[in-house]
Amino acid sequence: MTRLLALISALWIAAAGTANAQAFADWSAVVVAGDWHAHDGGPTEAFDNARRDVTLALGRVGFQTANMRQFSVRPERYKDTRPEKSDARGIYAAMVDLSAKAQGGCLFYMTSHGAPQGAQLDQGILQPGVLATMLDQSCGQRPTVVVISACFSGVYVRTLAKPNRMVLTAARPDRTSFGCGQDNKYPYFDDCFLSSMDGVRDFAGLGGAVRECVRTREITEKVSPPSEPQLWIGGELRPMLPLFAFATPVRTD
Repeated sequence: MTRLLALISALWIAAAGTANAQAFADWSAVVVAGDWHAHDGGPTEAFDNARRDVTLALGRVGFQTANMRQFSVRPERYKDTRPEKSDARGIYAAMVDLSAKAQGGCLFYMTSHGAPQGAQLDQGILQPGVLATMLDQSCGQRPTVVVISACFSGVYVRTLAKPNRMVLTAARPDRTSFGCGQDNKYPYFDDCFLSSMDGVRDFAGLGGAVRECVRTREITEKVSPPSEPQLWIGGELRPMLPLFAFATPVRTD
């Protein structure tokens, strides 16, 4: 009887893992590194490291490689991941192309420097209104998760907030974020996004975990004022997010 129960339990866990693995099989994902300069003007790999590893992490939780595209300001440097050039037109074209074949939902992730007008995209600024239009015309009413890792990125929340969207930003509209130095592997926010994924079930849980992680990291590093990452989840999307559970390794022991 004990062995039978163990077998049933193992089969149930395997079935749950398979279901989780399919949750994002029909979602598109665009991941953008918008700059390559550190806060002091020197070079940094922090944004491209985050771009590369966020894409890998999304694959581990169930996103399909064919439905993901990466963008870098210096794509020629990264032959292994083959990102495309970070420019608004190319990014928008990718969003339209991906959402036409992966129609279950959309994810947009950008890591860069920021200003009160928006996040830096190479030599320009991706303004909140422009990103809102890109999302409206590509993702429409589908479940959509938007993550902006940049100083002042809270400026996006009000413009992007819709019932079908979750918006997570690295800072308040009037605050900087941290970790963009020449020696940083990732900005603090991106580091917390990556390190928090294994301990949560879905994007709603991830948003809360990232905010707490950033708060703790900033206290440890003694930086101030706190960036205070922002999290907004629309009323239509909130009850749906638990249905989009992250894939987890199947264990039978």
